[in-house]
Amino acid sequence: MTPSDWLDTGCRPPQRLPGSVEAALEYLAQALGHPVYLRWTLTALKRGCPSLADAKREHPAVFALLLEHDAAIEYWERGRLRVVPEAAAPSAATVLERVLRQHRRRFRPAAPDDAHDGVCVARTGPHSEDLAPMPAGVEHAWLARTGRFVNPVPLTNTLGVADDAQAAKLFLRERASHSPHTLRAYVSELRRLAAWCRREGLGPFSDLTRQDLIAYRDALQAAHADVTGTVRRAAPATVSRALAAISSLFAWWHRVGYLTVNPAEGLAAGRRARMTWTPVRFLPAAALTHCDAVAAGDAPPDLPAVLWMRRRAIWTLYRYGGVRLAELAWHEELALPHVEVDDARQWTLHVLGKGQRLRAIPLPSTCLPALRAYRRAVGLPEDPPANERLPLIHSERGRALGASGLYDEVRALFTLAASRVPAADSAMRTALERASTHWLRHGYARTLVVDHGVPLPVAQALLGHASVQTTAAYARTGQAEARAFVEESFRHDD
Repeated sequence: MTPSDWLDTGCRPPQRLPGSVEAALEYLAQALGHPVYLRWTLTALKRGCPSLADAKREHPAVFALLLEHDAAIEYWERGRLRVVPEAAAPSAATVLERVLRQHRRRFRPAAPDDAHDGVCVARTGPHSEDLAPMPAGVEHAWLARTGRFVNPVPLTNTLGVADDAQAAKLFLRERASHSPHTLRAYVSELRRLAAWCRREGLGPFSDLTRQDLIAYRDALQAAHADVTGTVRRAAPATVSRALAAISSLFAWWHRVGYLTVNPAEGLAAGRRARMTWTPVRFLPAAALTHCDAVAAGDAPPDLPAVLWMRRRAIWTLYRYGGVRLAELAWHEELALPHVEVDDARQWTLHVLGKGQRLRAIPLPSTCLPALRAYRRAVGLPEDPPANERLPLIHSERGRALGASGLYDEVRALFTLAASRVPAADSAMRTALERASTHWLRHGYARTLVVDHGVPLPVAQALLGHASVQTTAAYARTGQAEARAFVEESFRHDD
């Protein structure tokens, strides 16, 4: 397969890569924002730098190799640049194919019917490969039909699809494709509704009546026994999110003319549920202080020092950045998250949040020593240079550590902290055993809004909330705190 047999679907319309390997590598370097394959000689190195001293400072690894070899190859592999002597390097074609397959969400082999003039027409029909995937676990034959409420008039049914499966794909593409968090949530709720429908002998979705959806809402709210026999009830916020996703599906189908009616009208509490939401998953200040002390201490005897430094760095970013779990996962195409360092060596963390919104978070000075120590341990400069396009956190294999790995590291520190809690303090031990990364985000928000009275619009921007009402929820206090505020406000000095 030649480079021109690959499509770049990250541009509109999608286009083929250049025909030669060299031109395709240059194209990828520009598209991805980092070098992909470079051949270095001393002549080439001096050509790009004013002096050998500048070359040594800007490309130390390349310079060191060229002192012993005629040529060196710098190439991209597993999320970082590697430099090896030319004789030990993979071929340019091999590197090109590896990078293309690593970015398979963006680059794909061209289909036989794609145009071959260098620019391809984007597929926008209902059978496009770019459509969001159908919910896993839902039998296609069950969903690939229509119910009683599907609009049969082509003039007003603007979707132009023949069944619920295609209509659901279009809904996911339009309403959730810009955010992996939203897509994951919507797919999860569609799977849950489909499973309930199949148990009840109902479906497809376009056949559900208002009474069916009310019965589904009651099923979500009903108490049930888990595997241990403990009777549990879904949290109101969980029920609200589920109903909001389902209501969004039916409202969109009705609005674009796929359905003649909207049986989910008014099903979700919507804005009222958000107004009454109150975060409750907090760690007490004493528990956070205890965790900070554990993170600042010595590594466990069975953990290598570099992995302990990595765990401390991950803890620090969630503790003092207030980010969501997935916001620290590496986005290769966007080179996010990344850190910007100003003239005073202060760090600003840039992340991609919900709704594909970029957010800049100033990191307090107290967290920088742990982050710099980790960078030194993995051979990086203490402060990220302006042109660095590397993951903040790496796995043992050198790749970017994913969301599940980041979560496991934070949970490992919580577990270690719980094991060092005095036996008499069972409440703190229980809290630490239950805590997750999102508890740290809640604690960050509460510190801003309650403890230090940061203005809500500022806190909203730091947390990446779409609505200031969500941020304001952290200001809701218990009766004891409210009484303390009132007493302080109306205290008479003797």
